[in-house]
Amino acid sequence: MLKNKRKPESEIPTSSMADIAFLLLVFFLVTTTIDQDKGVPLTLPEISEEPPQKLEKDRVLDILIANSGKIMINEQVLSQRNQLRSEVRNSLEELGRDQDGKYKKIVSIKTQAQTMYDDYIYVLDQVKMAGATKISIAEPEE
Repeated sequence: MLKNKRKPESEIPTSSMADIAFLLLVFFLVTTTIDQDKGVPLTLPEISEEPPQKLEKDRVLDILIANSGKIMINEQVLSQRNQLRSEVRNSLEELGRDQDGKYKKIVSIKTQAQTMYDDYIYVLDQVKMAGATKISIAEPEE
């Protein structure tokens, strides 16, 4: 009589699986590089002991961004957003440039409390592309 032979069960050895997983985890943590978001490059002014100077109204270009996305330049609503850069450039050209080659006019950007961040970045980008180097980021007036 033939006896039923039991087939040996084959198993995958898992005793060192945790060690291998841990080593892989450490390897990827050590070798991974993380890109840091640069953000919006802004140069902040130096701290000064002198009291702030009053500027004439014609030296400042006021831009207000409403929470609806509408853009106002010197209290006049722009009919189209793509006019912003040319309007800013025309206004900057009025006073000309100083000895350093920078426009004399200061651009003041203000937002309402619920303004979308994308709208703010769009306006800031357009102002920079228009050639403005003196940009003031101001709190909205109540």
